[in-house]
Amino acid sequence: MISLHHHHHLLLIISLFIFITFFTNANGSLNRNGYALNGDLRWETTRTAAAVARREIEEDGVGNISSLVLAGNRTHRRDPLDHFKWYTGGWNISNKHYWASVGFTAAPFVAIAAAWFIIFGLTLSFICCCYCCCRREPYGYSRTCYALSLICLILFTLAAIGGSLLLYTAQGKFHSSTKNTLNYVVGQADDTVMKLHKVSGYLSAAENIGVDRFTLPTDLVSKINDVQSKINSSASTLSDKTHDNSRKISKFLNIVRILLIVVAAVMLLLAFVGFLLSVFGVQCLVYFLVILGWILVTVTFLLCGVFLQLNKWVLFYPIVVGDTCVAMEQWVQNPTAHTALDDILPCVDNGTAQEILSRSKDVTQQIVGLIDKVITNVANADSPSYYNQSGPSLPVLCNPYNTDLSNRTCATGEVEFQNATEVWKNYVCQVSTTDTCITTGRLTPEIYDQMSSGVNASYGLYSYTPFMVDLVDCAFVRSTFSDISTKYCHGLRKNTEWIYIGLVVVSAAVMFSLIFWVIYARERRHRVYTKRAILMNGIGQ
Repeated sequence: MISLHHHHHLLLIISLFIFITFFTNANGSLNRNGYALNGDLRWETTRTAAAVARREIEEDGVGNISSLVLAGNRTHRRDPLDHFKWYTGGWNISNKHYWASVGFTAAPFVAIAAAWFIIFGLTLSFICCCYCCCRREPYGYSRTCYALSLICLILFTLAAIGGSLLLYTAQGKFHSSTKNTLNYVVGQADDTVMKLHKVSGYLSAAENIGVDRFTLPTDLVSKINDVQSKINSSASTLSDKTHDNSRKISKFLNIVRILLIVVAAVMLLLAFVGFLLSVFGVQCLVYFLVILGWILVTVTFLLCGVFLQLNKWVLFYPIVVGDTCVAMEQWVQNPTAHTALDDILPCVDNGTAQEILSRSKDVTQQIVGLIDKVITNVANADSPSYYNQSGPSLPVLCNPYNTDLSNRTCATGEVEFQNATEVWKNYVCQVSTTDTCITTGRLTPEIYDQMSSGVNASYGLYSYTPFMVDLVDCAFVRSTFSDISTKYCHGLRKNTEWIYIGLVVVSAAVMFSLIFWVIYARERRHRVYTKRAILMNGIGQ
């Protein structure tokens, strides 16, 4: 039996070296970034933000708080743009140094991709040179090596197929979870904008409130116009910023989804076709697929590295999703501080929110005061008789605020917003053509309608007081980020983890499949030639 050619031994040594390098670097990368792929996830956000995160407050020269550094411990990474010093700026998607520190975590996979591309490329070049310049008779093979190469080829092909299916399934769940999270954020913003517009509508209705000859003061009407402009401006800013980010994120999510589907499909097809061509001995096509796979595996390794990072407009990849969730948890503990989260879902300006709340209370208080003034001085007055009113006295409307706009408790005999119009309806008289009462009653239909309009406007503003209080302390943003942290972050992390696993499995499995395509194809060809040579020798004897 003629001895084996040494090329396949070289490939086995190289495959062993790449295997050790890959898993050593991959494990080190994962551990440095705070999570592993063995199921023991060490996400900092599984504990309360107050317990694990270091809050840092940046102060200006006079000691005023300017911003809150979010996820300071988690984002403590090397910054290649700052001579590889430690990055200390916290979570900030508008800071290039943050992105540089995140991008640097992909270095191990870039190194693996480069090592694979160079080493395997040199190996293929060496084999080609030996084949062309030092050609020998292609017979002589090892049954053990033949069987082991076939077994390994089958195992790695199955692993590649499984990894491709895992990647395809995980990307679907990932896309669904990110879209749900994005829709939730947009929905919260839209709900806030809708409520702002309703408050603006009630203020607009209040401008025109008048009962009998009484109207709101001119200066109050002017202030209503000013605050309406601020409300509309704030609503437009919130809506435009949220929807603009939503469009950009959705666009990139679709690109990511298509990219992952293409990777899963191409790798699945490559592994399956390569296996069949190797088994059937179509050597020229096998080498063509080896070259194609060599490039695709390099790209997939780079994609593993890229997937550790985050495109500028997306919030939902492994490292940055962890950073973002920690940042949201910390911001919920200190919602009034200025942070980089303002770029995602901004709070309404505190001064504007305070003015909206104060003006709404003022308008409500003065409308109720105007209505009660008409009831006391006109409707319940027996002398002089303004429109021949008579009968039991009309109950006054409960004013929820004192003159200093502090909360007030209703007195006995006062009617509340909820039932005022129903109670007053019993005091409406029938009128003549001159608009005077011809039956018992304290209100003409016209005055009743005017008072009802005033009640509707003031009750509308009063009912939105809790919402406006929430605007002041930015509760709607705090609630949104809190819900994302508790309800959505776990799913986002889980799905990105499985995509990451799928990419790593596909990359590694196809990488080793390429090596064993070459080994098995050579062993199969040597086996065929060896049997043919033995047969020819037998015939010759």
